[in-house]
Amino acid sequence: MQKRPFGIKDKIGYMFGDFGNDFSFIFASSYLMVFYTKVLGIAGAVVGILFLTARVVDAFTDVTMGRIVDSVRPAKDGRFRPWLRRMCVPVAVASTLMYGYFVRDWSYGAKMTYVVITYLLWGSFCYTAINIPYGSMASVISPEAGDRASLSTFRSVGASLASLVIGTLGPLLVYGEDEAGNQIVIPFRLTLMAAVCGVCAIICYLLCYYLCEERVHFEPTKKEDRASAGQLVKGLLGNRPLLALVGAALVLLLATLIGQAMNNYLFLDYFKRAKAIAVLNFVSIGGMLVLAPFVSKISVRFGKKEAGAAGMLLAGVVYLLIFFLKIKNIVLYMALFFVATLGVGLFNMIIWAFITDIIDHQEVVTGRREDGTVYAIYSFARKLGQALAGGVGGFTLTAIGYMSNATSQTAEVAGRIYTVATLVPGVCYLIVFFIMQTFYPLTRRVVEQNAATLRERREQNR
Repeated sequence: MQKRPFGIKDKIGYMFGDFGNDFSFIFASSYLMVFYTKVLGIAGAVVGILFLTARVVDAFTDVTMGRIVDSVRPAKDGRFRPWLRRMCVPVAVASTLMYGYFVRDWSYGAKMTYVVITYLLWGSFCYTAINIPYGSMASVISPEAGDRASLSTFRSVGASLASLVIGTLGPLLVYGEDEAGNQIVIPFRLTLMAAVCGVCAIICYLLCYYLCEERVHFEPTKKEDRASAGQLVKGLLGNRPLLALVGAALVLLLATLIGQAMNNYLFLDYFKRAKAIAVLNFVSIGGMLVLAPFVSKISVRFGKKEAGAAGMLLAGVVYLLIFFLKIKNIVLYMALFFVATLGVGLFNMIIWAFITDIIDHQEVVTGRREDGTVYAIYSFARKLGQALAGGVGGFTLTAIGYMSNATSQTAEVAGRIYTVATLVPGVCYLIVFFIMQTFYPLTRRVVEQNAATLRERREQNR
């Protein structure tokens, strides 16, 4: 059947896919640590161990899911799209279950059992089963590099919109004051917001399913031709751009998610203006949305690698400036934070196009099309970065003397929170700049050569 040409419908549909993803992913990045420590009273170090241990499970589930979508025969509605309709409800339900405030009255052992089961159900199984097919789908919506770059931009816009909703409405709904005027979390509202985000995620996933088309078709690898696990690992370990991006993703997520998580504590305990974080989130997301129309042009003009590295350099320098200034004025903090997020936003809007470039590079080198597997490796790196952020954040809270059950923190602890929230992202973003500049080989010229090579091969196979 003749497919309609690639266009704005696909871009908007793909945007809604990450909108749906981040109703659970960004919500967890922003509030799961807060829920575990502030509502359930679990020590930050224990939460950190949970986040890190769960990634051992992901090492198997992510790669397994990638191989499944690469090897099974496509359904009538495509290879990747069917997973959106199959898994949209399970991932939303699993996400909501993580925030059951009624668990706070259980025994500590019962609480930990509930936390472990619900966290693994969401992150290692349900989210994996929808995110990997969704991320892999970009490479089959269009074979053109320019189209894929625009999909990456629209995907980042979707994530930004989710961040805008969660970041601005979340603090206003979740936080309140006790009788003494201390900033507190309101448990019931947090659970209710998680449920609302789950419903919104289902709607967004279904919009992605109905608006996007798969146009690049390839037969699943025959069992006898399929690479063994050892051959697969060997091939992926030889994929230099994938390894570089995995390394960059680990450090990037560590910086970004620690920043997001620590900002909650920063505004609670350092600035003592919890609801002001809504303004901070609005300013940062607004900057990314302003930048979005120019990202494709910047990528074409300078190259994706070159533009992304420059964005990381800007972000790292500005965060270090914020750290050294020890800012007390919220307005000044937000102004400099806005500049830093422009650099982070530029990189994040390009990053998904890096993945499709790497998938093409893997096919050029090995002759095998492994969209799901390559994306699964990157997805695992993102989850590992999320876990490291949660783990390091949890261990750090304990190390700096943060008291989970205290209504307020000492000035010394508040100052240490400021240090973690600014110094860690600053150093990490500069490390990402170094990795991309030094080790990532897919310059604009190489990407164009790979695209030409694959076009020639497909013409010959017709």
